[in-house]
Amino acid sequence: MEFIENFIDGKYLAPATGQYLDNVNPSTGQVYAKIPRSGDQDLSLAVAAAKRAFPIWSGMSVNERSAILLRLAAGIEARMDEFVVAESRDNGKPEKLAAHVDIPRAVSNFHFFATAIEHFSSESHYMEGIGINFTTRKPIGIVGCISPWNLPLYLFSWKIAPALAAGNCVIAKPSEITPYTASLLGQIATEAGLPAGVLNVLHGTGPEIGNAIVAHPSIKAISFTGGTATGEQIARIAAPMFKKLSLELGGKNPTLIFPDVDIEQTVKEVFRSSFSNQGQICLCGSRILVHEKIYDAFKTAFVRWVESAIVSYPSDPKAQIGAVVSKGHMDKILGYIELAKEEGGRILTGGVRVHLEAPYQDGYYLAPTVIEGLPNTCRTNQEEIFGPVVSLMAFSSEEQALDWANDTKYGLAASVWTKDLNVAHRMADRLEMGIVWVNSWLVRDLRTPFGGMKDSGVGREGGWEALRFFTEPKNIFIKHE
Repeated sequence: MEFIENFIDGKYLAPATGQYLDNVNPSTGQVYAKIPRSGDQDLSLAVAAAKRAFPIWSGMSVNERSAILLRLAAGIEARMDEFVVAESRDNGKPEKLAAHVDIPRAVSNFHFFATAIEHFSSESHYMEGIGINFTTRKPIGIVGCISPWNLPLYLFSWKIAPALAAGNCVIAKPSEITPYTASLLGQIATEAGLPAGVLNVLHGTGPEIGNAIVAHPSIKAISFTGGTATGEQIARIAAPMFKKLSLELGGKNPTLIFPDVDIEQTVKEVFRSSFSNQGQICLCGSRILVHEKIYDAFKTAFVRWVESAIVSYPSDPKAQIGAVVSKGHMDKILGYIELAKEEGGRILTGGVRVHLEAPYQDGYYLAPTVIEGLPNTCRTNQEEIFGPVVSLMAFSSEEQALDWANDTKYGLAASVWTKDLNVAHRMADRLEMGIVWVNSWLVRDLRTPFGGMKDSGVGREGGWEALRFFTEPKNIFIKHE
């Protein structure tokens, strides 16, 4: 049994309490490691280390910080295969997905912000005959970064890379469900020359160490990705303390398909947008709205494609769908499928647990599921399921499609599929979403702002938005004599 440790002040340390949590391999349902159940003593050590390190790290030149982060990116890339296997084992996703998306993107995140900080310029405003204003941006100090389980290293690095690039010290908590690659990152950081105490990684549960990080008075900003209910709890704690908050939360994303599309090609792309990472991406389209003129043809082709998808263990090179992340999450998804039936939905395909042969017979596998016959107002179409479950609905007009697409408390992302540029512009302009893709899905330019409207979050990540979040602006006026 392997015991993962916290990474504090450049060293790996056991939890102060000596207590551990089980780390389960979703593909087998078996415990394969133990992770720290961190508490206040561990946090106090991390905060003290970050306070010592902050003058050193923030006092380095931008070029020096950039060079260290570039070495960190190269260190992950040099151990790509190890990170891929670790991420897949921890999360249950196919190894080819981790190799194609998760780990390369983590490398890109560090590389991008390592170079972006070198071009992060200040602003000046000249007042003719009076003087000049100029704005400086300095690191905040100690910041907390709390990341989710669906894309563990990908989203972990998405937060800590800009925080470090801007000169902050970080206390980070990966999900207790998928802690392994975050633990490995401490080794890479040390080899890259990151000063001790600049990055501290604490493992444990959200209600315990997560809330403690949010509530600690020395931690001045919180960047969180996860569920909307948890984001609300974080805001309750942090807002009265006047901390900066970046909350990337849930989604119930619409996929809008108009009658002029190439059905076969669109089916392939919509399958990917629906079921990538077992549907466990906040950007996955879970409500598929299809124009009534092509509804039957699209449904037939889509269901046929979904039925052909291969559900298998993560190291199977043919696997298209792996295991969902935990038994609890699997049970939640199956519960929503039963709810959909009660609400009048018809299961067109899937809707059941899949049992593989040994040693994967106890893994958390679900058949990708397509449901029709549900109104947009039902719970299945309003609440985030976060699994391999989508609903199909037929719309008759642009206005109806737009009304249904916007009729949820969420506003994270949408995709629009049409050859008509006028339709694309009209829909993209009126969709209440932070991100709209046209004839594509999950095309990410790291320079662009990322985040949602309504209950999908507060603030934006990515590009200059992230560097602005992790810095404090100060305006200085110099009068001309």
